Amino acid sequence: MNLMDLGALVRARRLELGLNQGQMANLSGLSRTTINLLESNSLNDLGMAKGLHLLAVLGIELQARPLGRPKNALIMASRSSSVSYKETISAQELADALTSGTIPPNRRAHLATLIDELPISMLVCAVEEAANHANMAPKKIWRHISRWAKDFQSPRRVWQ
Repeated sequence: MNLMDLGALVRARRLELGLNQGQMANLSGLSRTTINLLESNSLNDLGMAKGLHLLAVLGIELQARPLGRPKNALIMASRSSSVSYKETISAQELADALTSGTIPPNRRAHLATLIDELPISMLVCAVEEAANHANMAPKKIWRHISRWAKDFQSPRRVWQ
């Protein structure tokens, strides 16, 4: 669920309860402007505490569960890290590099791209998949990635 989905849900439930935005604001402790922005998909951010309180006032329960992870994360990660290069890094080469900590010849740029540009959620999936295939702790792979990020002087803040 994203903020846009939340806004639509809040609006539908508010109308179901026969409340206008001003009344909803008073009940929730939020401003009418915030309610309006949320419902019109114009709100940039709504803190977790405020969002959960708003949902509780409306009688809506937010449930969290693990995302369905793609079963081909290593393939997707290898393709994404190879887009700018003539030669590609295979999913197996990537898995081997992640689990061993050793960068294959002529694949340094691919791994730098992986570290600097791959969406973090996809990187997490690739690490999890590689760890499961190698029957090893993901913690070891994260150490390898952190070391590479330092060696590559990655500008990505997550590695700082």
